[in-house]
Amino acid sequence: MNFILQNWYLILLALVSGGLLAWPMVSGGGLGGLSASAAVQLINREKAVVVDVCEAGEYAAGHIGGARSVPLSQFKERLPQVVKNKTVPLVLVCASGLRARRAVAMARGLGYEKAQALTGGMAAWREANMPVEKA
Repeated sequence: MNFILQNWYLILLALVSGGLLAWPMVSGGGLGGLSASAAVQLINREKAVVVDVCEAGEYAAGHIGGARSVPLSQFKERLPQVVKNKTVPLVLVCASGLRARRAVAMARGLGYEKAQALTGGMAAWREANMPVEKA
């Protein structure tokens, strides 16, 4: 008990760091992400639609084959026009995966319950040696 009283700050530091490590899983940030290989399986088996949420310049520099361009800045307005069927799985992609995770929340708010982000974005896609198209 004496150790705990004398080193309370170390225990507090351990609890806070553990909480910060667990936060993505608790908040759902660690869920719903797809690896590049899982995305390919979803595209091939369930006819998932790939939606690239990068801006036009990034999309032109390289994107997944067949991906539809819907920049995040226009996402809520354009997604219902580009993907009319809300039951089809969506694979949302950006350069690093951060914007795609935000787009997942927006898509689910619009009724696309099967929306998932590509973990690591185009960087992970390229790292997995998957094909990239340029516009």
